[in-house]
Amino acid sequence: MAQKQPNVLFVFADQLRASSLGYAGEEAVRTPNIDAFADTGAVYKNAVSMLPVCGPYRGSLITGRTPTTTGLVINDIPLRTDEISIAHCFKDAGYDTAYIGKWHLDGPNRLAPVPPGPRRQGFDYWMGANFEHNYDRSYFTDNDGNVQMWDGWDAEAQTSHAIDFLKARDDSNPFCMFLSWGPPHHPYRLVPQEYLDMYDPDAIEGRPNCPDVPREDLWGYYAQTTLLDDQFQRLLNTVEDMGIADDTIIVFTSDHGDMHGSHGLYKKQWPWNEAIKIPFVIRYPGRVPAGQEIDAPINVIDVMPTLLGLAGLSIPEAVEGVDLSPYLTDLRDDPPESVLIMNPCPFSIGDTRGHDQYPDYKGERLEYRGVITDRYTYVRTIDRPWLLYDNREDPYQMRNLIDDPGLDDVRAHLETLMQRHMSAIGDELLPRDHYYERFNVTFDDRGKVVDLVENMYDRKG
Repeated sequence: MAQKQPNVLFVFADQLRASSLGYAGEEAVRTPNIDAFADTGAVYKNAVSMLPVCGPYRGSLITGRTPTTTGLVINDIPLRTDEISIAHCFKDAGYDTAYIGKWHLDGPNRLAPVPPGPRRQGFDYWMGANFEHNYDRSYFTDNDGNVQMWDGWDAEAQTSHAIDFLKARDDSNPFCMFLSWGPPHHPYRLVPQEYLDMYDPDAIEGRPNCPDVPREDLWGYYAQTTLLDDQFQRLLNTVEDMGIADDTIIVFTSDHGDMHGSHGLYKKQWPWNEAIKIPFVIRYPGRVPAGQEIDAPINVIDVMPTLLGLAGLSIPEAVEGVDLSPYLTDLRDDPPESVLIMNPCPFSIGDTRGHDQYPDYKGERLEYRGVITDRYTYVRTIDRPWLLYDNREDPYQMRNLIDDPGLDDVRAHLETLMQRHMSAIGDELLPRDHYYERFNVTFDDRGKVVDLVENMYDRKG
């Protein structure tokens, strides 16, 4: 007999871009298991990481609120303990909540344990690390607050532990479990040799917009992605063997992408597809029709209300995202036209905080806001409108149409959409120092965020 409320299994990678999966058809990455899973669920073709940086994404994922609301405008700012999280909502509805893997929401001391209590944001069962990318020597804090090391490769060990949790738990309650993997994030060569052996680095082809292909990085990136593909299948097999597949919402996604040389750029934070578009596949048999490819965009702030909506639970008033469950389940066919993207506090050349590998685009400020629709990407900086791409006609975003006089109406419409999004959350396009001051963010002489949490938030464990 089906449960009254569905389980939720939310699985996400770190730095996996939407194009680097087999089902996307854009790069030669081996992900047969995720590809098969995509056939059984709904695929969002325009899933967006609103601010494509780890901590800001994760804060928005957990709260359904934007970085300029939560204050998580850069990495290493702790999430306030008075926020209402997705785990709080499911826990209040009688769910068992669990979190396994990378957290990155507990401040600048990346190696410190995350103690039991409010700083775990409503996740009762915990096997997580604030920040960890030493995949073969990976530390975490266990449920009781003890620091331990995963046995072997952490993605494999974390998946094994997730499986053990599912099998051992009392199934009288539904569960909401988040599994957060560290790969495919540098260091890219930290991956079992058998996965490196699956790829020939000399044969890796760059994207058309990539002038200098980083084959060594992509070699490990693809190998790590294939490792995750195998781990994901282990989870799917367990859910099937336990007989709970029809009662479980399963999501596979990522926090952001990586430029990997596209447009001559590296890492994240950028508004181009390689950084800002992420995979997003959701399966819920009997409710979400299988085989859908959805063009309408979904943003990270929409995840929390959508999962709550699918589970039939109320959504906190503070949530700024949209419940897309009526559109996923064919109850409505008029989804929102656009989603907001932003980078209020970019790291660029001239910034002394250790990120001088980024160009400054002829001195222009790189703070940006923009929107993504099912067709267009539109971005403006403080100085001026900056980027306009027709992603249907130009999927690799090689022709910036921002000054095309034939698209004046399109540009004006997208600007209006962007301003509406910003007005709804009380946002303004201001210099980054405004946000540092507003959220009491300061830096030491090495450019690292200073932990002022005793003055900012209730941090009692």
